[in-house]
Amino acid sequence: MSKRVLITGASGFVGANLARRAVGDGHEVHLLLRAAHRNWRLQGLTESTAIHTVDLKDRRAVQRAVAAIRPHWVFHLAAYGGYSTQTALERMVGTNVWGCVHLLDASRDAGAEAFVNAGSSSEYGHKDHATREDEALEPNSHYAITKAAATHYCQLTARANDVNAITVRLYSVYGPLEEPTRLIPTLIVRGRHGQLPPLVSPHTARDFVYVDDAVDAMMTLAAAPSVPRGAIYNVCTGVQTTMREVVDLARAAMRVPAEPAWGTMPERAWDTNVWVGSPARLEREIGWRAPTDLAEGFHRTLQWLQGEPEHLQMYQDAILKLTPHA
Repeated sequence: MSKRVLITGASGFVGANLARRAVGDGHEVHLLLRAAHRNWRLQGLTESTAIHTVDLKDRRAVQRAVAAIRPHWVFHLAAYGGYSTQTALERMVGTNVWGCVHLLDASRDAGAEAFVNAGSSSEYGHKDHATREDEALEPNSHYAITKAAATHYCQLTARANDVNAITVRLYSVYGPLEEPTRLIPTLIVRGRHGQLPPLVSPHTARDFVYVDDAVDAMMTLAAAPSVPRGAIYNVCTGVQTTMREVVDLARAAMRVPAEPAWGTMPERAWDTNVWVGSPARLEREIGWRAPTDLAEGFHRTLQWLQGEPEHLQMYQDAILKLTPHA
């Protein structure tokens, strides 16, 4: 059945993929975008969606927009602070906390059937095991603190008002339309030139989730007939992959002759040798598990980028002249 779907952050990586999925599924799709959004990921979407320019920090503007749209499903993916260059704390709090508060309150008032909030694995902080949704949070960055605050607000609102507000804690999502200077696109672009980028420790680890899987998890949860109020789900594979394993995969897939130069890139505050989530709750309660392994997801991303000449040129321009970050 077709739904009216409202998405924030659709000019971003995951949001743009979600918008395409929603359009492809036949839904009526509305995008809430800030005035200064980037357009490159929106190519092909502007004719099949309704675009609303709204500042999420403006409570009244958000209320007016959501009341006019009357969405059935709301997906909140707008965020600030997830990249090392995004450090303005006031904007982080305004976007990640107040933006979520305003959007959820407006969605509740408009009678939305489902509100899916994109949380972050960074809410857990550094752990030495596969994280579970019911364990204590130890956020170790301003960004993680703001995302955890938004999660708590979704839980409180859901339980106090009988609202279907769900938080998905996304792990390391990758795939088509990802930010050009992230790890996977950097390995692909450099690999096409027989090169490897500067690298952190080979032991640094991630739980990599293909973007189509992350999108499918969110769509599945929105359509689920019964989800506990304020539920939180890890969107992860449960498989930890080290940088050495990722680089070995890329070298083999692209026949890259260059040898990795480990430690030539400074480690970041969030780098850790253990970063993996437990997917058990989402599988147990909803019956969903990420189907795409890293080798297949890498191949799909490589094929996509090589089949998009304009995007490939943009990625090359960004990557070959900048120091990449994972």
